[in-house]
Amino acid sequence: MTLCTDPHIHPELRINSYGHYLRRRFGCRVSKVNVDAGFTCPNRDGSKGTGGCIYCNNVSFSPRDTLAEIPLEEQVLAGMAYHRKRLGSGKFIVYFQKYTNTYASVEHLANLYRRTLALPDVAGISVGTRPDCLTGEALELLTEIARTHYVCLELGLQSADDAILELINRGHSLEDFVNTVQRASGRGFDICAHLIYGFPGEEPAEFVKSAALLDSLPGITSMKLHQLHAVEGTELATMYRRGEFMPLTLEQYVTTAADFLEQLPSRISVQRLYGSSPLEIRVAPQWGLKNNQLWYAILNELKRRDSYQGCRAS
Repeated sequence: MTLCTDPHIHPELRINSYGHYLRRRFGCRVSKVNVDAGFTCPNRDGSKGTGGCIYCNNVSFSPRDTLAEIPLEEQVLAGMAYHRKRLGSGKFIVYFQKYTNTYASVEHLANLYRRTLALPDVAGISVGTRPDCLTGEALELLTEIARTHYVCLELGLQSADDAILELINRGHSLEDFVNTVQRASGRGFDICAHLIYGFPGEEPAEFVKSAALLDSLPGITSMKLHQLHAVEGTELATMYRRGEFMPLTLEQYVTTAADFLEQLPSRISVQRLYGSSPLEIRVAPQWGLKNNQLWYAILNELKRRDSYQGCRAS
């Protein structure tokens, strides 16, 4: 077996796991608690566009018990109780996930963020947003919070190819993403980049080059990757039924994800390697795997190759 002496890399997982990064940082098990704070998206309400991205149905990745109608504090406390019982977690990060969680006045944002931070055992917040929807005032707010709490800014890039971004009706460019990462860097908080693999016309070698892009932006400290999948209520599901979208096979996804990880520098921790959606709305692909089985399929591919994250990074 190849001996990896990189301190970032977990010797058994062969990646820099975000969960282990948090454990090292906080000295205990840390879980993310998803909340729905009632945001919308500028790519839905007409500010940037309508209809949203062709794959987007937030039901597909939002826990069933996180609804905007439920008071924020109740959502957090319920999520904390679940993770305490299931995993024995000692601290929690409140994840503002659904839609664009900086798309409001800075006064409204401050109220939401600080209400969750006031709850016991909340170590910080993770804020999911778009690279074209982050004002200077919102950045200053996150910078201020990061002086006393953990903050992770999660930016959805999805693809490093502007042609694909246009195809999926994303409403922003690669340049928007790069500029926002540069504006947000050096402010004392983590930055997580989101990527999706499997868009129509996307070549594996071109996707793998995304690892070099993330490496070129020192402010990025973690990343999420998941497969493109079609769910009910989206344009992508319609495209699939018209024969315009051919989903990846499980083997194709696992192979390219492992190729990507080998090129991804070890300093960037891995938060996610797959996407999931409820069976009742999932259209394609149907791989028949439970959530963690796909995670371990990719890690086992690294093990089979006797490789690890960053082993081929330039």
